[in-house]
Amino acid sequence: MSANLLLGQLLLVTMGILGVATAAPELIGRHLFQTLGGFFLTIMVGRFINPTKLIKLAPLIWFATLFLLILTLFIGKTGNSSEVHRWLDFGGGIRFQPSEFAKLSLVLMLTYFFIRKGVDAKLFSPVAIIGITSFLVAIEPDLGTTLLIFSCGIFMMFMAGVRISNITKFLTLIFVLMIPLSGIYLQKHPYIAKRVQSYLQGLAPSDPQAIKDPKDDPKVIDEQLSDGLYQVEQAQKVISQGGLWGLGVDSRMPSVPADHTDMIVASINYSMGFIGFITLILGFWLVIHSSYITVELLLRQNLSSELNGACAMASGAMFMIVAQAGVNLGVVIGWIPVTGVPLPMVSYGGSSQIAVGFAFGLIHSALRLIHRDGLDQPNLEQHALEQHVLDQHTLEQPMLVWDEMDLDELEWSRAENETFLPSA
Repeated sequence: MSANLLLGQLLLVTMGILGVATAAPELIGRHLFQTLGGFFLTIMVGRFINPTKLIKLAPLIWFATLFLLILTLFIGKTGNSSEVHRWLDFGGGIRFQPSEFAKLSLVLMLTYFFIRKGVDAKLFSPVAIIGITSFLVAIEPDLGTTLLIFSCGIFMMFMAGVRISNITKFLTLIFVLMIPLSGIYLQKHPYIAKRVQSYLQGLAPSDPQAIKDPKDDPKVIDEQLSDGLYQVEQAQKVISQGGLWGLGVDSRMPSVPADHTDMIVASINYSMGFIGFITLILGFWLVIHSSYITVELLLRQNLSSELNGACAMASGAMFMIVAQAGVNLGVVIGWIPVTGVPLPMVSYGGSSQIAVGFAFGLIHSALRLIHRDGLDQPNLEQHALEQHVLDQHTLEQPMLVWDEMDLDELEWSRAENETFLPSA
């Protein structure tokens, strides 16, 4: 298993434990259990799962995920202070969010299709796979996860070698279809339009009293929570209070909605300061740094079927983790409207921990095969031999070729006592 990737995962896990301990210490025991479960899954998948066999199971995994997504539309439960029905609760502690696993099932299913059919086949099937998965998540509704799933699908198509022109046609078709449907969607879910409107207004009201303390007017706060104003404003205030070194895990943090899930960055900054935020960035950078070789090898398009499938899954898993982290951090900073996307391997939540832990395992599995084939180390001896042959070939080429007849016809004029010394 990759030491750098394990280090990055450990950094993220550690920051998540500190963040939950700061924001919701009563949940730290459950969070530790969920985190250990995700980490154990990473080790099991990374060391013992055969990528080829997993790809063969992709259709079964994808159809099972679709069934759970459809089931959520009928018997879904609310959770995490959200009024949206995105969770399945079967009792006995079995409660999870199917949309978290939809991203992984999409990666596996697209890998299965492109490995079997290639990119020269008609693209109706991968387009349908992306469209159906995104649609079922969108109508929950979960717009943030929908955009992540759709982006992950486009990334997988690009990495498989689908022509840019065909991807552009697909995106144009989706854009045309969304024009008439977007109005209906926003009318049915007005809170999404409120959040977008707040973002376009800069998330900073001109009236200083526009964002109040919850003790002042609960009705105003409820309205601000629905459009994300209060949540983002409070998170940014808490981040600024953390300073460089933070105020410690035991310090009492001001109220921030979703401070142990979507806004856990604020809790980490408050307790660990800017150092904690840098540690988070370092963890995700190690994920990119360790996984990038799978993207590089996949772009060569001359790998074995086994390695090609493993690299495709790992690249999709890496994109899933990094894109989700980018969306979460963008919301906290104020660059993206509030979406409700957790920070992978950091935020509290069993579904996210299990899904991301499995994604890390896919990356480890691909890196294990790459290391087995010696593709992670540059072949310096072979490179030196090729360079040596090239240099010898260059030296053996004559700088100037003389014709023998011309040499015989040359008339040399020299003095009697001049000695002719041919050049070496």
